[in-house]
Amino acid sequence: MTCCSFSIFAQNNTNSLNYEGTVTNQKKEPLPGVSVQVVGTSRGTITDNNGNFSIPAKSGNTLSFTMIGYATQTVTLTNSKSLAIQLTEEEALDLNEVVVVGYGTQQKRDLTGAVSVVKPEEINKRRATTIAEALQGLSSGIKVRGGGQPGSEAQIQIRGLKNVSGTNPLYVIDGLITTANRDFNPDDIASIQILKDASAAAIYGSRAANGVIIITTKKGKEGPMKISVSANTSFQIMPRYKLADTKEFAELNYMAYDNAGKPRQNLDMNINTDWQKETYRVGRINDINTSFSGGSANGSYYTSVGYFGNKGAVIGTAFDRFNVRVNSQGSKGIFSIGENIAISNAKSDEMEGNPILDVVRLLPTIPVYNENNPGGYGYGDESKARTFGTNPVAISNLIDRTNQNLRLKGNLWAELKLFKLLTYRLNLGYETSRDHYKFFRKPGNWTLNQDYEPSIANENRAESENKLIENTLTFKNTFDKHNVTLIGGQSYQRSTYARIWGQKRNLPTSLGKYFDVLDQGNDASLGGWRDRSDLLSYFGRLEYDYNNKYLINVVFRADGSSKLSLQNKWGYYPSVSAAWRVSNEAFFNSAVINDFKIRASYGTLGSSNIGSYEYMAFVNTLPTIAIGSDQHSEPTGTQVRLSNPVLKWETLKQQNYGFDMALLNNKITLNGEYFIATTYDVLYASPILMTTGNDGGNPRTNALTLRNSGFEFSGNYRETKNDWGYNIGLNLTTLRNKVTELGYGRKELYVGNTITALNNPIGMWYVLNTDGIFQTTEEINNYKNSKGIVIQPNAKPGDIRFKDNNDDGKITNEDKTITSSPWPKLELGLNTGFQYKNFDFTMDWFGSFGSTVFNGPRSVMDRFDDNSNYRKGIQPWTEQNKSTTTPRAIYASTLNSRGDIDRWLENGSFFRLKLLSLSYAVPQTLLKNVGFSNARISVSAQNIITFTKYTGLDPEFSNGSIFEKGFDYGAFPNLKLYSVGVQFDL
Repeated sequence: MTCCSFSIFAQNNTNSLNYEGTVTNQKKEPLPGVSVQVVGTSRGTITDNNGNFSIPAKSGNTLSFTMIGYATQTVTLTNSKSLAIQLTEEEALDLNEVVVVGYGTQQKRDLTGAVSVVKPEEINKRRATTIAEALQGLSSGIKVRGGGQPGSEAQIQIRGLKNVSGTNPLYVIDGLITTANRDFNPDDIASIQILKDASAAAIYGSRAANGVIIITTKKGKEGPMKISVSANTSFQIMPRYKLADTKEFAELNYMAYDNAGKPRQNLDMNINTDWQKETYRVGRINDINTSFSGGSANGSYYTSVGYFGNKGAVIGTAFDRFNVRVNSQGSKGIFSIGENIAISNAKSDEMEGNPILDVVRLLPTIPVYNENNPGGYGYGDESKARTFGTNPVAISNLIDRTNQNLRLKGNLWAELKLFKLLTYRLNLGYETSRDHYKFFRKPGNWTLNQDYEPSIANENRAESENKLIENTLTFKNTFDKHNVTLIGGQSYQRSTYARIWGQKRNLPTSLGKYFDVLDQGNDASLGGWRDRSDLLSYFGRLEYDYNNKYLINVVFRADGSSKLSLQNKWGYYPSVSAAWRVSNEAFFNSAVINDFKIRASYGTLGSSNIGSYEYMAFVNTLPTIAIGSDQHSEPTGTQVRLSNPVLKWETLKQQNYGFDMALLNNKITLNGEYFIATTYDVLYASPILMTTGNDGGNPRTNALTLRNSGFEFSGNYRETKNDWGYNIGLNLTTLRNKVTELGYGRKELYVGNTITALNNPIGMWYVLNTDGIFQTTEEINNYKNSKGIVIQPNAKPGDIRFKDNNDDGKITNEDKTITSSPWPKLELGLNTGFQYKNFDFTMDWFGSFGSTVFNGPRSVMDRFDDNSNYRKGIQPWTEQNKSTTTPRAIYASTLNSRGDIDRWLENGSFFRLKLLSLSYAVPQTLLKNVGFSNARISVSAQNIITFTKYTGLDPEFSNGSIFEKGFDYGAFPNLKLYSVGVQFDL
């Protein structure tokens, strides 16, 4: 039996007995790393990997058993030397939990800003490629939208839209400012903190406007080596549309052509292709992780190896990731040193085009293969099957497209305790990436009227480096009732990027996939570019509390960036926050409320979502020209992009008001927030005429002002008794954004079917309004404006009636109105759990309510304007079927098939069972003979039930366009996922 002593026993242990025992949790699982202390002495030890301990003590002594996350337990010793100790988890989130807040830590109960804490075990219950995807529904103020495409990265917003250039937050992993995208292994996470308001995030200054997610990875604990292994296999099911087969399609298609007075297509009725069946398959995920950890009183280590493989649910798609991590630290006297290093190799096979939309656009009368076409694949035909949909099977076989990323990231840190109250820390961070993109197109076609293309090969190679140097001094002191922490530091970061690319055509396919030999093929083209930016920063934070009742935090950061001209290079970001713990006042005496704190904060943050040289003009060199009377040659050039030397930081000013409350001995915890955040000088690329010399893209200017405000609430209840326990958590977020300034006197911006108007949310739907269907010719003739003009004189019974909003007697774009908003009014997460003996059950729900979305695939299927299949069972208007909301089927209709009408807008609200999980801890009686300290078997399902009125594949779709956020263009949906897994420790 292995035990580690905290100290050398300094007193006489004569007459002591050797007490031995095992410490377990409520599920009878052994707890390693529990501190066992003889109260009133310096004697102590910790439990080993099997939860065992041994300690000398006397009868009548008291033993204390403590571990983070569990209630402390004390036992008075008797002459019985064998002990069985069971620790119970804290009844709620531990208010004394240590939270990482940027360049330091605080106790959760002492926070003055808006910070959310997410437990890593909640993340690891979900099978997700990225951390962002797994965070959905686990915290208020967080909006996540992703999809089931292998290797795709979910979009995440913290407290709404702060700019129009990018919404993803800043990630800080073990002190390294970096990304936590698809190359990061979620199994390595030890803690996650989300900094939501300006006072919490201001220490990161110009990069924190979108919020900050701080991740701390796992470390070893004192004790012998612990080996942990987990393996999960998951199966993914793609949702599908109900589409017409050849017989139903032909009936509707003939009807549309007949109503238009056009000759029918010569459809091949002998073919009945199910394009969804040909394109989709059962996806599979394998997620395997192994870790080794341990340590002594002076050091610890943690090493992990992981593999994540996803065979996509769409043919031709896949993602593979290998991860290795090494974390270690050690100390000697006043000196400590450590490192955190991660290496990843990720590769994705990507599908060209949009297969989700193409399976709708392709007709059932088209064969998968057609030897008469170049390449041998079937696609649209002008006379037999008129559609411009692309054949996904052809693309999968004719195009090889891969993206590979090899990354190394980490940091080396050292601490020196200069004096009792003063600590110096040096943090050296480094990240490098080798990215390799390969594209090879074999000869062959996949769509109607496609020009014949010879074989083409594209290859891109890129290298990036990020170097970070940080120096911080931390002063901590407690005197009388005063607690003071003062942090000051300096940071310097340099980022470089270089890319080279090449392309060749007419490559002999027998030589291989890529153009490794330069003398093969022709039409070679090469290019590349470089980029470098520097950021120099100075920062400081003061934390003060008096008598654990009055708390103040003051933060200041100054950032200087090479991306801006000298006059605007520096940005300054102050913030202040304060809290009052009312429950510690003498007048507050409650048997129910054991902690109550109110908070307020105000601060500024920044953002510089721009390239490294956007404040400069771009000039391209040209061949020499002849000038002067003697026509001598001179080198020349031309400006291709206008400069903006007054470009400056985007600045976010945010105020936050909140409260924290714990009731019934911490069984219930409540948190509420209200915030107002305004971003000034938002960067936007305003259109400028090319005649001004602007040939290289519109230069960005500080034009817009955005305002976000909202409420957040979270509540948790936990109860544990003997062999059972349960917990329930609810988080709510309401959010409203609006544009208060568009710059240059503008009152609106138009993008697609949306309008962004002053004092309205971004990207409101701006479309024609429908008003039912004309049933008779009399209705058409009686539909007039105020001057008696027939508004739709060319309409026929069964056509859509449109509102003439400007009363000019005709339907034009001038009749468009702001119809609805794509932004949800409320989002919520409902997370529940139940534990009984060795069983653990989890059920997580997520809901989004109040948004209106544009169903792009339905606008293709239901318009009867050719170029797509139809929904199965659709009932267009006919003389025999007048009670439908679907207009008559007609080919080439100028109004019924328009894409800018409210017919395609739908309720985007949904309530989804995000996770259903059941796990079982194998009893110790079965494990003791096989060498395992614990083992757990689990099954789970994700996204299996969704309540929604949306008729598309998934109301929870992701769209990269800021101004058309609610437009479903055939986005890759979230997939139903079924998993089985095992985890065990040695």
